[in-house]
Amino acid sequence: MTDTVQAEVIMSFLVSEELAFRIPVQLDFDIADPFAVRFTFDLPGDMPVTWVFSRELLLDGLSGPSGEGDVRIEPASEGHLGEVFISLQVGAERALFRAGVPPLVAFLDRTDRLVPLGEEEVHDTLEAVLDRILTEAPAG
Repeated sequence: MTDTVQAEVIMSFLVSEELAFRIPVQLDFDIADPFAVRFTFDLPGDMPVTWVFSRELLLDGLSGPSGEGDVRIEPASEGHLGEVFISLQVGAERALFRAGVPPLVAFLDRTDRLVPLGEEEVHDTLEAVLDRILTEAPAG
């Protein structure tokens, strides 16, 4: 059994109303940090940038506005839940991305099979207990 989930999603980096670039975004989930998802954006001409945010924030953003401050996710339009906007902000700088919902749902579904939403703390405790037992077990 694997301890991680990875996926690559093509998103649109919205530079302005007239200009957008399609970019690959690596999505990562690790049971060692079951509350978080990592998005690594491979922007043209720049080094890849990784953002870490709550798996629950991503899930909530697929159906309605979610997040405060640096990360916001919301459906691209009210009546159509096929795409979401992902807004990332550092100080006055903001980057806006548009992504299709189906690959994000598929990614979240795979993470939920490893660690069901709402059971992150129980899973983390079990992992810690197993690690301690295996570490303390006498060799033989």
